[in-house]
Amino acid sequence: MPAQPDNFLDVQSSAEFGELRSAHRSFAFPLTVAFVSWYLLYVLLSNYAGGFMDTVVVGNINIALVFGLAQFLTTFLIAWWYARHAEAKIDPKVEALKARLEAGE
Repeated sequence: MPAQPDNFLDVQSSAEFGELRSAHRSFAFPLTVAFVSWYLLYVLLSNYAGGFMDTVVVGNINIALVFGLAQFLTTFLIAWWYARHAEAKIDPKVEALKARLEAGE
């Protein structure tokens, strides 16, 4: 039996849905702020601290290159970390709500 529109409103106002939103927001929002801050630090240092960013680390590799590559690394780490978080904390709650909605409760 397909879910009815009233059921969606009931699920949306349920405590389980609130927990699901909270589990997502408590992870995603702080991590997003941290990553955007990290990215903006890189941009600001590139624009206003050229001497620092030109500092050679080893060979032809300078701090700017290290920071740039670290942006890629942190992007992949955050994606991996979120996938683990979602699998452990979000997906089970989603499946429970989905089953409840499909059952018409």
